[in-house]
Amino acid sequence: MIKKLLLFFLVATTSVAFAQDANIFEPDSVKKKIEATQINSSLRIDGVMNDAEWRKVKPTSGFTQIEPFQGNKPTHDTEVKVLYNKQYLYFGIFAKDSLGKKAIRATDFKRDFSFRQHDMVALSFDGFNDRRNAMVLVTNPYGVQRDLLSFDDLYYDVDWDGLWRVRTTRTDSGWVAEMAIPWQTLRYPKTSDSLHTWGFNVFRSRRMSNEQTAFSPYPRTFSNLRMTYAGELKNLQPPPPSPNIRIQPYFLTSYDQYSGQKIPKPTETNFKLGGELKWAINSNAVLDLTTNTDFAQADADRQVNNVTRFSVFFPERRQFFLENASLFGVGVGPNDDFSGGTMRVQPFFSRRIGLDDFGNPIPIDAGGRFVYRSLKRNFGVIAMRQRGVGETPATNFFVGRFSENFGEQSRVGGLVTVKNRPEGSNIVGTVDGFFRLNQSHSVNAMATYSKTTNTGQQGFSGFAQYYFTNNQFKVWWTQSVVTKDYNPEMGFVSRTDVIGTTPGIFIYNRGKWLPKKYIRAFEPGIMTEFYHQASTGQLIERQININPIWFNFQNGGFFGYLINPTFQRLTEPFQPLGVTINVGDFNYVRHQIFASSDPSKIINVVVDHSWGTYFDGKLNSTDIRLQFAPIPHISVSGRYNRNGFKEVGDAIDGKKVDLYSIEGRFALNPRVQLIGFYQQNSENNSKNYNIRLSWEYQPLSYIYVVLNRRGFNNVSEPSDIRYEKENHVIAKISYLKQF
Repeated sequence: MIKKLLLFFLVATTSVAFAQDANIFEPDSVKKKIEATQINSSLRIDGVMNDAEWRKVKPTSGFTQIEPFQGNKPTHDTEVKVLYNKQYLYFGIFAKDSLGKKAIRATDFKRDFSFRQHDMVALSFDGFNDRRNAMVLVTNPYGVQRDLLSFDDLYYDVDWDGLWRVRTTRTDSGWVAEMAIPWQTLRYPKTSDSLHTWGFNVFRSRRMSNEQTAFSPYPRTFSNLRMTYAGELKNLQPPPPSPNIRIQPYFLTSYDQYSGQKIPKPTETNFKLGGELKWAINSNAVLDLTTNTDFAQADADRQVNNVTRFSVFFPERRQFFLENASLFGVGVGPNDDFSGGTMRVQPFFSRRIGLDDFGNPIPIDAGGRFVYRSLKRNFGVIAMRQRGVGETPATNFFVGRFSENFGEQSRVGGLVTVKNRPEGSNIVGTVDGFFRLNQSHSVNAMATYSKTTNTGQQGFSGFAQYYFTNNQFKVWWTQSVVTKDYNPEMGFVSRTDVIGTTPGIFIYNRGKWLPKKYIRAFEPGIMTEFYHQASTGQLIERQININPIWFNFQNGGFFGYLINPTFQRLTEPFQPLGVTINVGDFNYVRHQIFASSDPSKIINVVVDHSWGTYFDGKLNSTDIRLQFAPIPHISVSGRYNRNGFKEVGDAIDGKKVDLYSIEGRFALNPRVQLIGFYQQNSENNSKNYNIRLSWEYQPLSYIYVVLNRRGFNNVSEPSDIRYEKENHVIAKISYLKQF
């Protein structure tokens, strides 16, 4: 009955949404234009813009407001100037502000900073004019960099780091950014035309008023990465694209100390030499090679206390695997708009290479990646050799990806993964497609098959998703299936033997009834999840996530309330945080509150609190994150997480599990930073910390000093050696040279 009512509700609201398509205006046939001016000299990049060349160029302005009032003029204008010579493309940006320095917001100096916490300007380049792909370079008022690659405004390489330089100054009338971008960093085709015109946009966020503006306007439900709405950057004469090579060797020394473990060497000192080579063969093709691969500088995983039946998904943090990750990113999973539900199926997940199931590193001897992208098709190959360690044999990994573009923004493709060990291979084949029917409607689908040669195990998984968005509604319906024997050893699956149905809707309301001084939007919604066991057809889980209250505040904060009626059928015991719940059918209702203050303030807080029944008892969960950033050079944040069980399973007398963490970032400037975090978990008495000193002594060349400590109770060991400790001290220097 619930599913029938939900279906009626979604159909009714979707029909209303279709009638509202007019709010998603089409891209203007007459593109807004910025003219670039050629110079013969080189500029000094200091954020002042006092070179004579800048004074000779007329600025381009006339931005349009995206938020909060789509189509209005900005309350604070932005001016852009563009120069270039044979080596660099230069941008001078003046973000005007009547309050000057007093209006600037920035909470830290982290590269790839949070867009919700900083003033910023972003440049989006479409050098191929395919209206699909964008290279995005972003800076805040302190010259901190954020960069990413975008594909169809759907997939993103957010951790890609480009080679470019920026310096900024802050004045009583706004802030200024000067950027120098080597032509070698940019991607564009080789043509017979002497003058190039690229798709281009500039986006600005003024955090104090939470106002967003763009040089070329687009509907607020999209982002500045939807390049069909981009303007044009004209009068460019870049040098013909030619092969360029970037090498980045490193030297590392480490000291490792162990206690409480049965290992031959309680202490060990190592030296390691390796590196990476990037060869941009042409504007379409890039080859990356790595040997003796090291990820000592990668951010450490944070612990999570999981009370759901889904496996925890830890994101990839290693730079080599992050670049071009979107090309290989086939699958469905939770995202910012919840359209995938909590189900995740990825045929390829790069953390299966060079890491064990607990996140501990396994040495990688060598590997490579080749990627080709063009207007018509994209393909890529990854091949890695993982060293044999202890009982883990040497393993070869292979990934192949192909996709063919058609229409304006649609494509079909395939992916193959092979994990080869002495005892046999695990092979996974996948076909997928994305079809953007128009600016608001899209369909995404995948079918994948796995086989393990030494066991003969075979399985299937797939999904299909319809998605609609405009300025009033967001509607989706996702169907997924994973058979019992589907086993992608190079992928990630949150659960098997399941058929998932996850429809939902958000409503975006900005009616006159809202107190506009404080509240920007009212966004209620329903997010539902139904899971049936694929082998029997029985319903094993149902969640009706009703979100009757969600307010987005004008300052960027939010407040929301959810109620989640849930049914769970346990076919085997479930053990959340050491509490054993036996098989049976369970109906319970949970309540949840989300709240956030202005994330750009000196002190900001995010609260997630849930309470109510849970299986056969009760569970109260609290998660609080507090940040103190008196100046952008200093940022300290703390997090407290508590799960309190009452009469759940075998925890009749109750059980509390606490997870504490504190993190600090101290920066002289965006290039010299000391970062550290500490976590303590009462569940296994773990006490972990990571301290990292980082100095970017020239662009993308680093010196690191890293201290890692890990301690926890190993219940499989006798009590006198149960507590295990690992201490690691690492020093690493890398050097990047581009030819």
